[in-house]
Amino acid sequence: MPTPALAAIAALPQADLKSIFTTDPDRLSKLVHQLGPIRFDWSKTHLTDDLVAGFLALADDRGFAQRRDALFAGEAVNNTEGRAAEHPAERGEGHPDSVASAKALHNRMRALVDAIEAGALGDIRHILHIGIGGSALGPDLIVDALDGDGVRYDVAIVSNVDGTALERAIEGFDPHATLIAIASKTFTTSETMLNAASAINWMIEGGVEDPYGRVVALTAAPERAMDWGVDETRILPFAESVGGRYSLWSSIGFPAALALGWDAFESLLEGAAEMDRHFRLSDPAQNIPLIAAFADQYYTRVLGCQTRAVFAYDERLALLPSYLQQLEMESNGKAVKLDGSPVDGPTAPITWGGVGTDAQHAVFQLLHQGTIITPVEFIAAIEPGHALDPAHHRALLVNCFAQGAALMRGKDNAADPARAYPGNRPSTTILMDDVTPHALGALIAFYEHRTFANAVLMGINPFDQFGVELGKEIAKSIEADGPTGFDPSTMALIEIALGAE
Repeated sequence: MPTPALAAIAALPQADLKSIFTTDPDRLSKLVHQLGPIRFDWSKTHLTDDLVAGFLALADDRGFAQRRDALFAGEAVNNTEGRAAEHPAERGEGHPDSVASAKALHNRMRALVDAIEAGALGDIRHILHIGIGGSALGPDLIVDALDGDGVRYDVAIVSNVDGTALERAIEGFDPHATLIAIASKTFTTSETMLNAASAINWMIEGGVEDPYGRVVALTAAPERAMDWGVDETRILPFAESVGGRYSLWSSIGFPAALALGWDAFESLLEGAAEMDRHFRLSDPAQNIPLIAAFADQYYTRVLGCQTRAVFAYDERLALLPSYLQQLEMESNGKAVKLDGSPVDGPTAPITWGGVGTDAQHAVFQLLHQGTIITPVEFIAAIEPGHALDPAHHRALLVNCFAQGAALMRGKDNAADPARAYPGNRPSTTILMDDVTPHALGALIAFYEHRTFANAVLMGINPFDQFGVELGKEIAKSIEADGPTGFDPSTMALIEIALGAE
């Protein structure tokens, strides 16, 4: 059963977006917030003064302030695994000992970056980064978003165990001029280690005399990396208390630091730290990630919306929806609360999305006229990422803003219902000054804290991910013991594709 605070929220009347600026002319001052280079606009959502007040009561009931303080104090907020979640310490915001340790490890990483730039590992022109999940999505997003700022190396990031991905990544790479970064928290991730072994073989076949001497390990298990063959001087550790999907701020961000330069990586950390300080110190009524979570909770738990769409109206942020899929769904796709009891309603919606005007010609039909109500998030930047005719960027932004207005306003057409738009469909707009390292760091940290705030409001743990383990266990059992004891469908698929054992 929902808590009394959530039941009170559900009992409140739903606002009509088509007239909401008439009934509440001060919405912009209440629901638009600026933090540094980013403007967050929730004025085209169904949030009202009464709803915000109700969610503030829910946040208090769920102990939001206490759990937020515990996060930054380095307490064991990941209760199922008995450990802290100290990604903010990587940005300088957390328990002093953890902050100092993170700083020392960053200095170690910077020293290696400087050494590589000085030629200590020879002529390096290509970086092959191998990881999966949080060990790949974060670096991929950062490098792709910021490569217009002057990437100094060719960077390929490989996550899929499908050999086609690795073949395409190394096509055109000179093995004698390639640095391999292997990113695995445990240094046992099967997909990553298989790709790493194949990359080493590629170097050997290419005539590289000491392929292991061109490997950098990014891991929380340095002993395993040494056992695998990486010299201690090229192992960049990070803390066990930093979760994979929150790890791009640690040594997992090494390829970005090397490719973009240390100043850019440091600016990324500073942007995230600005959001950390806001989230940690702001009053709940003005707290940007918490307000975002209020809207999320209203659409998911009150109105029953099962998806949330994110559209980046900027090619530099093309990988953001994929990054958010892991962050949000792996964190909050849970069925039990902190105490192990069943949740009292839906948890994370399905996060999906796309890029700019491409998506308009693919999925916006459903958003405007379909029967499924989907909260939409638009992300754009005032400054373009190119030097072409400004008409390109003007058309991009005009389309972005028009879509939000159309979703809210709708259009009646009694004579031709097929051309009618119901309107009253919510959207949020996040407008950045530009896609810079600082702004990108703040944006990603916003999404991290929003995810945490949602978890607090639902009473769940966002820092474990046991749901990804069962399929891997079964795959390992098939490899080790053969296809025995499975259902007829699975047995038939294995026999057809892999051959009878």
